[in-house]
Amino acid sequence: MKYLLLFPPQWTPISPHFALTSLLGQLKGSGFDVSVMDLNIDFFDKILTRSFLENAFQKAVQGQEKLLNEIGKVYRPDKQLFEYSEEMQNKILKYHEIKKMLSQKKDIYSDIPIYVDSARDALKDKNLFYIPEILVKSVNLLDKALEIASMPYFPSKLSMDNYSNPLFKLNYNSIKYYVFDRETNMFWDYYEAMLPEIMKHNADFIAVSINSSSQVVPGLTLSALLKQKTKAHINIGGNFFGRVKEKLLETEEFFEIFAHSLSVEEGEGPIIQLAKYIEGEINVEEVPNLIYVKDGKIRENEKMKPLKLNDMYPESLDGYDLKKYMSPEIVLPFQSSRGCYWGKCSFCDQDFGQEFNVKDIDKTIEEMKLYREKYGITHYEFIDESVGPKYMGELADRLEKEKLHINYFCDARLESAFTKPILEKAHQTGLEMVMWGVESGSDKIMELINKGIDINKRFEILKDASDSGIWNFAFIFFGFPAETKEDAQKTIEMLKANTDVIHSYGRSVFSMGKHAKLAAEPEKYGITEIIPAEFDFSPTIEFKSIGMTKQELHETLQLCTQECNKAYGNPLWMYLRYREWLFLYLCKFGKDYIINYKLKL
Repeated sequence: MKYLLLFPPQWTPISPHFALTSLLGQLKGSGFDVSVMDLNIDFFDKILTRSFLENAFQKAVQGQEKLLNEIGKVYRPDKQLFEYSEEMQNKILKYHEIKKMLSQKKDIYSDIPIYVDSARDALKDKNLFYIPEILVKSVNLLDKALEIASMPYFPSKLSMDNYSNPLFKLNYNSIKYYVFDRETNMFWDYYEAMLPEIMKHNADFIAVSINSSSQVVPGLTLSALLKQKTKAHINIGGNFFGRVKEKLLETEEFFEIFAHSLSVEEGEGPIIQLAKYIEGEINVEEVPNLIYVKDGKIRENEKMKPLKLNDMYPESLDGYDLKKYMSPEIVLPFQSSRGCYWGKCSFCDQDFGQEFNVKDIDKTIEEMKLYREKYGITHYEFIDESVGPKYMGELADRLEKEKLHINYFCDARLESAFTKPILEKAHQTGLEMVMWGVESGSDKIMELINKGIDINKRFEILKDASDSGIWNFAFIFFGFPAETKEDAQKTIEMLKANTDVIHSYGRSVFSMGKHAKLAAEPEKYGITEIIPAEFDFSPTIEFKSIGMTKQELHETLQLCTQECNKAYGNPLWMYLRYREWLFLYLCKFGKDYIINYKLKL
């Protein structure tokens, strides 16, 4: 039997995704005949070319007159957009967006295809990438290139970090509509062209990994095509659908159209059992974490106790073309722990479906040596929910002892146990950046989110890390249910007053996950009403609260941008765009270079 793992668009095309490298490692380690195709990077590689963009541009321009004629047959000046059919809403939006692009920027967009190949290749070049002006200009050009690639499919839009349509909703009917609507779905032509290449693998089992909402339409388009055109068992896994499985258990048609089975929660153990089922060694009822249809009914098998990281085979990059990724060095996602050792933050559900366990330092070192020798990997992103101070210290000791020269960055909690000696040694042995959960400048909000740290010592730790040479990245968010404008202002003031130790920040807007702790007792956190789900395939819950209105939140976000841009002085890090790129710049030049560099654009 042969097995094939597929990773569909859309995901930021900078490095291989951990989901597939981990599953590939388990199947290969267990002796199965398995291969992998990263269709995401291949898709970006194919559309970011002069020929593709010129064809997309011409297709959009030539289709304008037809669009106008179709719209003119039903258009009424007294009707609002939502009063038209969904098909016509898409046509109206498409027409206006293409018209806007051509009227305002036609000369700019007609030149983009000429330079797209060199811009794409600059991101992979070990010399050009590290010239900030070239990197920034290349990325800006690729942004416009992806707008051109999207033109024939407007209002659907693809970017380096998203795929979206303003009319798309996370419910089953909308998902099905946009999967099969070839006027807005830009993936059908690509998949059909790739089908012969996929068929060469002669796979009996094909797994499609869907990990975010941006992969839902492209991922299900792929699985639907494969279910139509192959005899393979089509399985969907990944992080997304496991969070909304309750609705899937009511949707038998999903399994008729898109897949034979769906795997939920941690997949490394279950995929081995699923392979054994394909081999005929066990019955389907014995495959853990599996949802499927049998005898006309949707079945859900029992969950399997997750494998310990110590019992897993290393990730595998066999079959990956690492030169395709848009980065001069592969920054490999690496996991030294799974789940969260704190696990009590009220706002978070990132560790949903996971059981906390830690990989032994010996195994971590052994795997890093393997990745260096086999693939030339020396740069890592620890994707742990949080790396603890004890583990960080022990890792630094072992890296020093082994003389293993690597660079890495990680997430961490601002705990007092992160002493300066630990941070200094960690930096000396390769730690370049820590992404800290700073969250809020309001004591009230910090108490409500139950961060479990000494708030008063946060900035001491940040100063120690900065003095040690580590770049401090701060996660902050606005829109917690009980957050007022005054609370939000405290966060803005915190950032402005601490630019010396908060070197960069990532801002998000709170959304309540279906599995977040606060969902169990919403009134405690200022939630006044849970809004009935309109988007039953959404992993989040809509609500009303005593906190800021949507308008106040919007104004707060604008104010944060304005005030912090002034405080940070238009810094280089804001233009480096992705954490992996910022990390590589830190490895190359160090913290002070990034802080002091002034772009010449």
